[in-house]
Amino acid sequence: MPKLTDVPKRILIGRALRSDRLGETLLPKRIALPVFASDPLSSVAYAPGEVLLVLSIAGVSAYHFSPWIALAVVVLMFTVVASYRQNVRAYPSGGGDYEVANTNLGPKAGLTVASALLVDYVLTVAVSIASGVENLGSAVPFVVEHKVLCAIGTIVLLTLMNLRGVKESGKLFAIPTYVFVTGVFIMIAWGAFKGLVLDETMKAPTAGFEIKAEHQGLAGFALVFLLLRAFSSGCAALTGVEAISNGVPAFRKPKSKNAATTLALMGGLAVTMFCGIIGLAMATDVKMAEQPAQDLLNNGSPVGESYVQNPVISQVAAAVFGDGTFFFVVLAAATALVLFLAANTAYNGFPLLGSILAQDRYLPRQLHTRGDRLAFSNGIVLLSGAAVLLIWLYGADSTKLIQLYIVGVFVSFTLSQTGMVRHWNRHLKTEKEPAKRRHMIRSRAINTFGAFFTGLVLVVVLATKFTHGAWVALLGMVIFYGTMTAIRKHYDRVSEEIAAAEERPDDYVRPSRVHSIVLVSKIHKPTLRALAYAKLMRSDKLEALSISVDPAETKALKDEWERRGINVPLKILDSPYREITRPVIEYVKGLRRESPRDVVSVIIPEYVVGHWYEHLLHNQSALRLKGRLLFTPGVMVTSVPYQLESSEAAKQRARKRQEWNAPGSVRRGPVDQRPKEPTNKS
Repeated sequence: MPKLTDVPKRILIGRALRSDRLGETLLPKRIALPVFASDPLSSVAYAPGEVLLVLSIAGVSAYHFSPWIALAVVVLMFTVVASYRQNVRAYPSGGGDYEVANTNLGPKAGLTVASALLVDYVLTVAVSIASGVENLGSAVPFVVEHKVLCAIGTIVLLTLMNLRGVKESGKLFAIPTYVFVTGVFIMIAWGAFKGLVLDETMKAPTAGFEIKAEHQGLAGFALVFLLLRAFSSGCAALTGVEAISNGVPAFRKPKSKNAATTLALMGGLAVTMFCGIIGLAMATDVKMAEQPAQDLLNNGSPVGESYVQNPVISQVAAAVFGDGTFFFVVLAAATALVLFLAANTAYNGFPLLGSILAQDRYLPRQLHTRGDRLAFSNGIVLLSGAAVLLIWLYGADSTKLIQLYIVGVFVSFTLSQTGMVRHWNRHLKTEKEPAKRRHMIRSRAINTFGAFFTGLVLVVVLATKFTHGAWVALLGMVIFYGTMTAIRKHYDRVSEEIAAAEERPDDYVRPSRVHSIVLVSKIHKPTLRALAYAKLMRSDKLEALSISVDPAETKALKDEWERRGINVPLKILDSPYREITRPVIEYVKGLRRESPRDVVSVIIPEYVVGHWYEHLLHNQSALRLKGRLLFTPGVMVTSVPYQLESSEAAKQRARKRQEWNAPGSVRRGPVDQRPKEPTNKS
């Protein structure tokens, strides 16, 4: 079976890499920026629209609050970036928020942060892909008509790209990300030049529309609540900031310094683009509505169900560059592509966090190992499966999905910054050097303000988004928390059960006798090899066991046994219902009941075949028997293989492959010392 999948696997994800080549996959800052910051950079494509959608509830008159909401988001962004620059310097091992909370606040807080981050990473993929499909749909109607199918297809492509390795996917993602950032800055600069210098009037496609307000004349608490809800929607621009602190090990040395620099670059670019798009949206008179078919009015009449509401960035680009122009199409394509690739932030964060949690025994150990391309393949596949499920359940609708968003982000933000405050308090108790103390006090002040501000935003997000879908994200966090707690309890219970004691008397470990049984169906080469092997074991008792389902075949077996003079007792068990597995299991259990301190060794002859389809024709009874005997205490199962000619041919084919790597040959991280392969010099 592995040979069948080996060729397509190599075509899709490339040849396996040796563990000692892990250092070659580390990222320079120019590649790390699009890999880890594509999520917050691309969120400017939908975060401004979410602000306007919420404000539209009170009508177009509420739009004049959007600059102030943008200012609050900018202050929050700079606060979070400054806080996380302290994180990456203090905890460069890659645990990020989970490690900070687990170390300083305890395992429960760490597990809460991990649950929040896992949910957030899944939502990052779902929201980014759904928003990318909608942006691409503004230029290609087919994509909007088949949103779910296109979104799932994109996730599959991203999965394959990430399975090829972080560095390879980073190079692919760098170009569209930089094209998008450049395009947005050109749009902002050209729009500002046309409006301020040329004094041209730029109008968005929806500039002539009116908004039917759901609640007119809001004031007092209702207005404050609406503004807080708009602010919480705009906070979607902060998603993905934590990914850099989780991905510090993927940076080239000096890791912490490069990660901190990348954080600062990301923050500066993101807030500039966010504010620029909000400003142009105001200048071009963009109109957005949560229910566009009913609430957007054209000449006093609703636009109807056939109307497709394009994102804010598409409308602004149409106003600045002109609808359908070259720059409009380039920016639309780059926006869609970078939103697709923004999911890569999660593809780098989720598997790495999953590996750390698996190492701490909170997730299955399979998530801790690296795949053939030195990426955490199992985590990548798990993330993709969860994102596909969300896309299917929510119909690839970014407006619905984004209501679930950012709750997990601010849970991790708040607990992480609180943990950093305790981190600095602990170090200040022992640090005596004045310069280092001043640095720690300054860092503590930054993290304290970050914890307070993000905690306040978390309360706002929960209050304003809970009934709009945030409860689903909280439910997901509870499920992850409960699952990881149960997995940890299982691993702890198993570790305690199998732990070897310091002193044990020999007679406690050693069985009193070994009773060996060779399973026999016919007398052929595999059977004779198994009998020869069993004799070498020098068991206290050795017998052959056969199940009688056909009297004629059983008689022929007895006659052949006697004719050959095989000096091993042959025991025949009748099976009136023609079962093979059950009589063997019952016989073995009977031996165990008679002599509980004896060990029963069951020896099974097996064919070794070379083609996948031959597995369907052989060894099914042996597999069933081994599966059942596995749960019987005091029973050892030994397979004695007999290689058929097809297996030898398969081995020869494998040898002919140049640089062939067996699947799973490079599963775990870097190897400190490994002999180098000789190189041929011409």
